[in-house]
Amino acid sequence: MLLGVSGGIAAYKAALVARLLKAAGADVTVMMTEAATRFIGPDTFSGLTGEPAHTSLWERPGEMVHVRLAREADVAVVVPATANVLAKLAHGHADDLVSATLLEATCPLVIAPAMHSGMWEHPATQANVDTLRGRGVTFVGPATGALAHGDEGIGRLEEPEHVVAAVRGALAPQDLAGRRLLLTSGPTHEPIDPVRFVGNRSTGKMGAALAAEALGRGASVTVVLGPGAVVPRGVEVVPVQTAEEMRDAVVARFDDADVVVMAAAVADFRPKAVADEKLKKDAGVPELHLEPTPDILSELGERRTDQLLIGFAAETEDLEQAGRRKLESKRLDLVVVNLVGRDGTGFGSDTNEAMILAADGNDIPLRRWTKRELAAAVIERVAGLIPGPPTAVRPGG
Repeated sequence: MLLGVSGGIAAYKAALVARLLKAAGADVTVMMTEAATRFIGPDTFSGLTGEPAHTSLWERPGEMVHVRLAREADVAVVVPATANVLAKLAHGHADDLVSATLLEATCPLVIAPAMHSGMWEHPATQANVDTLRGRGVTFVGPATGALAHGDEGIGRLEEPEHVVAAVRGALAPQDLAGRRLLLTSGPTHEPIDPVRFVGNRSTGKMGAALAAEALGRGASVTVVLGPGAVVPRGVEVVPVQTAEEMRDAVVARFDDADVVVMAAAVADFRPKAVADEKLKKDAGVPELHLEPTPDILSELGERRTDQLLIGFAAETEDLEQAGRRKLESKRLDLVVVNLVGRDGTGFGSDTNEAMILAADGNDIPLRRWTKRELAAAVIERVAGLIPGPPTAVRPGG
């Protein structure tokens, strides 16, 4: 991976991007503009990547450094990309190592802009962005937030984790391009009174990882999102609170979906009656009578035509037996069965102990995964099961 660093105050965050790319197993080569070296030194990147950081077209007389770097790269990313760099890339200028190398390169290119709001919103910059997007360049950010000089507004560099996700997406096959994926994520809250509810420990981390993987492979993603959960940029969000609201939102969108992934931890029970006012402690302990919530997955199994339908199950024992019952009774293509409540896995953690059971018998046995690994395995299986045209080819940079 080729990491270009240009001269902006956010250049220090490029070091975090380099570290995350290395942690993901990438070979990272850094190239810097002269202005970038005023904000962060090349030795920092050399220490992080284990490779020399390049700063000049002329550092090795007799060698065409920019040509070698361009031809060795599988993907290139510019962090931060200043207005000056965007202008150079849009108009084909090549007067420094970064611009010359990227003009030579044919690999996918990801750009993470960072600059003051006025520069970003200027018509010239926006015209350059449109030009680059038209050539297939992927942009990540800029975000809105604190800027240099104590200002606030759009132009802040996107967080390093989001930049790395965009780089991963640039390398991913676009085999879900044009496909519509409907995903549920997070918990549901079933009200007891205006301030209390019946819920569970789900945080929506798994749903966020699934959405990111699907986006990276070109899908259009709609997330029906329970309270307190988060999603990556680029998805359509339908916020809900209760199981009934989640059911209505999913059913309304089900017929238009190609793939439905039910990753939310939907409450199984809700109070039969909801108090209009807060229940007072001095009134005594209330009797709470529960009733079942809608079984959304069963309803979808009955409704499905040619959609892929994937379910999730959280279990504390007899995982495979429970998972196979769910797979068959709810007419699923896949079910991900999670072991919860042990060794820090499951709700709220960054890991899952899970198995993937498939209607076609192509199961993956119980193992420990990071949520990103498990999401990648699920979306990989989805891409293999969904019928349709061959993988789309992402344009190069």
